[in-house]
Amino acid sequence: MNKDQSFQLGYVSKVHGLRGEVMIVLDVDYPEDYETLEHLFLEQKSRLVPFFLEHFVLQPGNKALAKFEDLNSLDQVEDLVGLGVYLPLTALPELKDDQYFFHELIGFEVFDETEGLIGPIQIVYDLETQNLLGVTHKEKEVLIPMQDGIIQKVDKAAKKVYCRLPEGLLEIYLED
Repeated sequence: MNKDQSFQLGYVSKVHGLRGEVMIVLDVDYPEDYETLEHLFLEQKSRLVPFFLEHFVLQPGNKALAKFEDLNSLDQVEDLVGLGVYLPLTALPELKDDQYFFHELIGFEVFDETEGLIGPIQIVYDLETQNLLGVTHKEKEVLIPMQDGIIQKVDKAAKKVYCRLPEGLLEIYLED
């Protein structure tokens, strides 16, 4: 499996105890959707390597305590700390028609109700304080907050995002 066919579930944050358990920070809205995992993939040297789970127990604060098969000591798991944890895209939960995953928005065209076409979405910044669309407009990156009132509609079928940009937002990015 490669990264194009997967999504990042989180990362290994630390070793837990002496028997090969690790703590995984989950970067998902609904951790309970993943509590029955039997395996996952860790990114090692730019490759996704499968690891089978003995247990995967959800913890408070979007974390999970994980124990991998055949890894039974601190020494065997300490090199896993910091590695990204991935699952295949097929493991994503089903969404309603008006919902979307951030990775799905890459390549969508952004339209403002007064400016018209702004440009394509290159990246979605998933930050603690707010989420931002990174859009290329006139060869510059424009950051558009993903907030109610700004994002008016996402048309998944047409691959378009309709916005009402705050006055002056584009000008800030276009100044020299």
